[in-house]
Amino acid sequence: MKLQPRQQLLELWEAAARASYRDGVWAWGGRDGSNSISDAEQLLCFMYPASELPGFRLDTPDETADDVLAALAVLGDSVEIPKLLLKVIGQYLRTYTADDGRPLFSGGSYFRSVDDETKVTPEQLQLDVVDSFSMSVTLALGTLGFLKVFRQSVRRESIRREIRELEDLASKRLSAAMAGLLRSFTVNAFDPGSTAGRALLRTVNQTGAPVRRVLDDLRRELRPVRAGLRDLTIGSGSQVDLDNENLLFECGWTWGIVKDAPDIVTPLDIGPQPKGVAADTPFLYFTVNALVGIADLFSARTRVLSLLNDDQITLAQAIQRRWDLTQSYWRTIATYGRGTWPLEDIPWRTVDEKESDYYSLGVTAMVVQSLVNNRAADVDLGRVAAVLEELAVRARIIRRAVPGDPPVLMHSPGVPINLHGSDVLGPHLVWVVSDFAITLLKRTIWAASIAQNTRMRERLLALADQIWRHIMLRRHTDGPAAGLWDQPGNVFSDIQVRDEEPSWYFSERVVEFLVSAAASSGEPPLRSPQLVELALQMLGEAEHLLDQELVTRPLVGGQTIQPKLRSIQASLQRARAIVSDRPATAQALINDALLGLERLAAARDSASEAI
Repeated sequence: MKLQPRQQLLELWEAAARASYRDGVWAWGGRDGSNSISDAEQLLCFMYPASELPGFRLDTPDETADDVLAALAVLGDSVEIPKLLLKVIGQYLRTYTADDGRPLFSGGSYFRSVDDETKVTPEQLQLDVVDSFSMSVTLALGTLGFLKVFRQSVRRESIRREIRELEDLASKRLSAAMAGLLRSFTVNAFDPGSTAGRALLRTVNQTGAPVRRVLDDLRRELRPVRAGLRDLTIGSGSQVDLDNENLLFECGWTWGIVKDAPDIVTPLDIGPQPKGVAADTPFLYFTVNALVGIADLFSARTRVLSLLNDDQITLAQAIQRRWDLTQSYWRTIATYGRGTWPLEDIPWRTVDEKESDYYSLGVTAMVVQSLVNNRAADVDLGRVAAVLEELAVRARIIRRAVPGDPPVLMHSPGVPINLHGSDVLGPHLVWVVSDFAITLLKRTIWAASIAQNTRMRERLLALADQIWRHIMLRRHTDGPAAGLWDQPGNVFSDIQVRDEEPSWYFSERVVEFLVSAAASSGEPPLRSPQLVELALQMLGEAEHLLDQELVTRPLVGGQTIQPKLRSIQASLQRARAIVSDRPATAQALINDALLGLERLAAARDSASEAI
C-alpha cells in the first residue's frame, strides 16, 4: 500500500466531518467523552492540515481547493466552512474557560482510577495535565493563524467582532498553556548510589566498564546540560540545586503542574494560576508530548505570521531553553558510549526500574526529534532505524500476533501511566496511552525525511509503509466513526472490545503523521554526488557535440539556428540549471539531447556516403 498523503487526508477529513457534524449540530466527544484534550484533538483533525499545508487552506474562501470542498461538503461551501469553524472554535474556547477567566486544561474523562471500583473525584477531573498544555499550544497557534488570514476576507462587522473576541481568547489560552508548560517542567536529582542512580548507570553502561569510569564520563558528557539547567530562572525546575556535581539527574515534563511550583510572573493575562499536585519527576510520555507541541512555538509559520506578542516570546524563549536541554539530555543518555547504545538495549529501563517497549519508543522519539533538528549522519540514523524496526516487530505491528501475545496489551487497553501525586485529591490516577503504532510511524517518517542516501530512505519508507498498512486495518469500517480510528480488534483477535465512536486521540495523531508525510513529499529529492558527477560529464559531452553541430551544420536562409538544434540547446540549458538538485532528471534531458545529436550526425554521414 503506497502512502498517498493528500488523498488519505481528504478521506480522513470527509470521515471526520461526517462524525463531527450530525444533523446540523457539531457533536463533541468521541470514544472517551468530551474534555479539553479530546475536543482539541477533534478540532485539530481539521485545523492542523489547514494550518500546515497550503493545499488544505480554509481561511481564504476564494482559494479553497475543489477536492477539499468535496471532502468537507457536509460542513458547507467555501464560505460556510470557515464560519462554522469560527463557531466551534468559539464553543471550545468558551467551554474551557472558568468563570474567573482562567483557561482550563483539565484531563477530565481521560483520567482513570487505578481501581476500577473507585470513582475519580470531581477535584481530580479538574486537574491540569501536560497533554492539554501541548495540544492547546498547537490549537491556539493554528487558530490565531486561521483568524489572521480569514479576517481579510470578511466584511460583515458582526463576524469581524467575533474574530477579535476569539483572537483574545486564543491568545490568552496560548499564554496560559505556555505558563503551564513552564510550571510542569522538572529536574530530578539523585545520588549515584541511590536506586535511581544505580538504575541510570546500569542503563548507560552497556560495555560492563568500571562504574567509576562510567560515572565520571557521564558527568562530563552532561556538563553542558547541567550548566544550562542551573541557569533556569522562571517556572518549575529552576529550584533544584545542581551545583553538586556528584549528583546525577534527569529532566523533562511531569504529568501536570508540579507540587509547589512557583507562579509565573508575567504581564500577560492568564488568570489565576492553580496549585499543582504532580510528582516532581519526569515522565517519558508527557515529555515527548510536550516537546511535540512546543516545537510549534518556534516554527516558520509562527514567525512569519507573527503569532506571538513580545511577552509571549519571552515565555516561548524560556520554554525553548527547556526544549533544547531536554533533547540534549535524552540524546546523551540514549546514545552514550562507543559500543551498543542504551537505546538499542530494548526494553528501556527507567530510573524507578520499570521496563517497557513503550519507554523505548518514548526515548527513540526524542532521539529522532534531535536527529531531525541536527540533521544527523546516516550512521546514527541507521542505528535508530534498527531500533524502530525491532520495536515494530516486538509490538506485533509488522509481525502476526498469536493468541495471548502480551504485546497486544500495548494497543488495547494500552499502557497505564501512574500519575504520582494525584492521590492527594482522591484515588490514585492513571493515564492510559494506546498510541504506540502511530507514534512509531510518525518517528519513522521523521527519520526518513532526513536520510542522506537513497538506501537509508528506502529502508525507512518501507518500514513506514508496513506500519501504515497495519494502521489502515485499524480504521472503523461502519457506524458514525467509519473511516476514523481506532479499532485494534480488526487486527488483533484477542481484543474483543468494539467501539462505536471514534478515538480523536488516535485519529489526530494519524492526521499529524499524514501532514508530516505530505510536507516531506514536498522536499527536494535526494541527490547523489556520484550521479551529479556523471550528469556533469554527460552534459559536457553533449554541449561539446552541440557546439560542433552549430559550427558545421549549414543554415537555411534567414535562420540563426535550426529548430532541432534550438530544441536540443534548450534541453541542455535546462539540464545545467537543475543538475545539482535533480541529477537523474538532468540525465534524462541530456540523454534525449545526445540521442537527437546522434541522429543528426548519422543523417549527415548517410548524406555524405550517398554523394
